Amino acid sequence: MNAFKVGDKVIYPNQGLGVIESIQEQGYDGERFRIYCLRIKCNNTLVMVPATSAEEMGIRKLISERTVKEIFEFMRNGEIAVSMNWKGRYKEHINLMKTGTILDMVAVLKSLYYLSRLKPLSFREKKMMEKARELIVTELSAAAALPLPQIERKIAQALSFGFKDVKAGLEA
Repeated sequence: MNAFKVGDKVIYPNQGLGVIESIQEQGYDGERFRIYCLRIKCNNTLVMVPATSAEEMGIRKLISERTVKEIFEFMRNGEIAVSMNWKGRYKEHINLMKTGTILDMVAVLKSLYYLSRLKPLSFREKKMMEKARELIVTELSAAAALPLPQIERKIAQALSFGFKDVKAGLEA
């Protein structure tokens, strides 16, 4: 189980980057519980999470710098499996986003980026793509200690490279 300490940067699924501000002991019904108080960076929300539930909720430490490089390689490789059935694809993407793992979020981003090259995305898929991109940019920026705009550019370049032939295939 992840044992966090004050000051640790963590990822809260579908919310993004947070920092453990304090760890408290609270009593309830005669029992003592350890509570993580984490501040979500994007909206400054304070979330209190029982330590025993943190792993189940998908709260995890930031990825390593090495993993950042692997993520960019994954974006560049252009391999993607996309369902053309909107309902099934949307449900699958929702489930992937809920896991909170960066690879699942990148898979969603890649899939939606690819589809956006083929046809206009629905409103919901556009929103999901924006959310996936926001969460990925935030984590990669924190993990690599690079500014957000630089990470955004690198993601755009990696995805463009990975799917550079898609547009050409449509125009032929």
